[in-house]
Amino acid sequence: MDLTGEERIAASRDTVWRALNDPEILRACIPGCESLEKISDTELEATVGVKMGPVKARFTGKVELTNLNPPSSYTISGEGKGGVAGFAKGGADVTLTEEGAETVLAYKVNADVGGKIAQLGSRLIASTSKKIATQFFENFNAAVSGT
Repeated sequence: MDLTGEERIAASRDTVWRALNDPEILRACIPGCESLEKISDTELEATVGVKMGPVKARFTGKVELTNLNPPSSYTISGEGKGGVAGFAKGGADVTLTEEGAETVLAYKVNADVGGKIAQLGSRLIASTSKKIATQFFENFNAAVSGT
């Protein structure tokens, strides 16, 4: 499953870049995020609770930042295990472009799920994933732009 989109943020590219690399800001913006800890400059550990249809799962896993090109772009990828619910893995290519006083954050996300959660059907998984992504970017925009 792939999702693409962009978010206009009323902040400089450097400010947006710093926020994208700040575990506290990310933890506050990720829907259902229970913990997010920095292990190294390019690795994080996360625990996220997700409700998808009738299935509630708690995923724990690692997140890695690669293809770092500060303050323009990076790739964020990870894999989480949700016990009997299954697993989720995926990544996102994130690009930041300055346009006047704003920054355009463009993203291309790919995700895959397996196990019990995968039995819910691709439409429900896609709509829930899109809802989570939209909510994250709205939260992130509000946190960074102060709106």
